[in-house]
Amino acid sequence: MNTPTSFTCIINGQPTVITPENNSSTVLEYLRACDLVGTKEGCGDGDCGACTIVIRQQNPDGTQRYNAVNSCLLPLAAIAEHDVITVEGVAAFSQHDLHPVQRVMVTQGGSQCGYCTPGFIMSMFAGYQNKELSDDTVEGNLCRCTGYAPIRRAINELKQPSLQNEAVTPAATTLPTQNPTTLTTQNKQQYHRPESLNSLLTLLTNHPDATLLAGGTDLGLEFSHKSREFPVVVSVGSVPELKVVREDEDVLEIGAGLSLSFIEKQLAGRFAALDEMLHWFAARQIRNRATLGGNIATASPIGDMAPVLLALGASLRLVSAAGERVLALDAFFTGYRQTALQPGEVIQSVIIPKTLAKGAVTRLSQSYKVAKRGTDDISTVAAVYCVDLSASNTVVNARLAYGGVAAVPARAVKTEAFLMGKPWQASTITQGAAVLATEFKPLDDFRASANYRQLLIQTLFKKFYAQYPATQQEVTA
Repeated sequence: MNTPTSFTCIINGQPTVITPENNSSTVLEYLRACDLVGTKEGCGDGDCGACTIVIRQQNPDGTQRYNAVNSCLLPLAAIAEHDVITVEGVAAFSQHDLHPVQRVMVTQGGSQCGYCTPGFIMSMFAGYQNKELSDDTVEGNLCRCTGYAPIRRAINELKQPSLQNEAVTPAATTLPTQNPTTLTTQNKQQYHRPESLNSLLTLLTNHPDATLLAGGTDLGLEFSHKSREFPVVVSVGSVPELKVVREDEDVLEIGAGLSLSFIEKQLAGRFAALDEMLHWFAARQIRNRATLGGNIATASPIGDMAPVLLALGASLRLVSAAGERVLALDAFFTGYRQTALQPGEVIQSVIIPKTLAKGAVTRLSQSYKVAKRGTDDISTVAAVYCVDLSASNTVVNARLAYGGVAAVPARAVKTEAFLMGKPWQASTITQGAAVLATEFKPLDDFRASANYRQLLIQTLFKKFYAQYPATQQEVTA
């Protein structure tokens, strides 16, 4: 029996049959080939937002969610069964010729050369439909003409009740056919979309060299720039067992397939260090696609989630056809871009302890990210601290984690040992910073010199101490 070579999706309200040429085809390329050229190609890296589209999805409670995503990073087959909206389809959500988002951009003069405008429109459209309008709405969109002031005015105008009640929401279109979970492209490459954990593990047993696709925000760069061939791609986006949140008295377990935007919204306030790092993690379009497990599995030394989870003492639940095991995150990174994952094994979830160390009454925890830009940039150095204090202000647990200072995300274990049992006071911090200076040997690269990174390792720790009275305290739930 031949494997299907096409799938269906919805584009601007119309059921569409798509036959990908290969596994490297992107949604951006397809849209522009179909004369939907309002979606622009800018950087091709997910940085500028010119290629932003919106995917309308159903929440578990029956409400609809509009997610702005970068189409340049999205493999074409990843939109199977999805409801896609481009800038050409925005007006259908209005009672008038123009959607309120489009109209306020015109009246406020928010478009200059116009190249970036469709991307801004799509991000603002998602924010409008979700009733989440703020500067963060367009944090992933760059305007090279520096037109941010009128764009911000347009966003503020959209908050007016008269405009909030103006739009309409067309009913979602029903797809006419069931989409295949396995697709063969025109050049015989395979794309698999398993719908259960068992199916995923079976596929990985049969295709040990398959490329796993989660959010695709890192791997998507290779799709966008055609730097690799992908004979077999296995998407984990439809596996429900990877999207479960479980909580008990001692731990919070987060499914590895959950997007960072979901975690940011649904788990806000649980861990101060996680909240802070998610705020600075890339941009909205990236967080809407990027997954917690994917960010860990890439094993990047500058991945932002790893230092947070290291500082929080997280473990990973790893599963394969042979069974499952729980591995401390400390033991997961074995070298530059290398992990302890065995063939056929995937990250099912991340387990974060909720309880404080024995004898502790207070937890001080915070994240710091230093980059060339405040947002939407790769870390030069990331530092995350988690310190548990006793009633007498003595350190009973300390975890200091860094990214960008070694070949892997790493803890400052010598400094942690030094801090144990010491009073949380200025002299302890000064001595601890001296120990920190001996922990890592960072490299020079185009982002920063080794000396600058070495200074950051110490000064961020001192900053943490200077800010600790105002740091959010986390106590046992």
